[in-house]
Amino acid sequence: MATAGDGPWLDDAAGRLVRPFTVSNGRTEPSIALDLMSQVMATGVTPLGYLGPEHAQALDLCRAPVSVAEAAAQLKLPAVVTKVLLSDLVDCGALTTKPPAYHHTPTDRSLLEAVLDGLRRQL
Repeated sequence: MATAGDGPWLDDAAGRLVRPFTVSNGRTEPSIALDLMSQVMATGVTPLGYLGPEHAQALDLCRAPVSVAEAAAQLKLPAVVTKVLLSDLVDCGALTTKPPAYHHTPTDRSLLEAVLDGLRRQL
């Protein structure tokens, strides 16, 4: 029995009825570079042709700016599958993407020290 709002893709007893990589036709490489923190947002352009129910769910989710990581969590799909779906929507003009704004490099010593300090205060 499917839960409300999940449609025919989820079953209470069996879990996901359609395997995640089936959603992306087995593709594991998005056509554009997307970081987990990249922001995607709908452009208002209607995609031509049939893309599938997951594409429609992703497009609906992206009415407001959302990160790729958040989209994956909301869609309950692996990040790599979500990246493929979102790149399909970018390719057809239905989504626009903005790379994450990094103010520091991930290995910036002052950033790492600030994180460590914050963690210490929590303990």
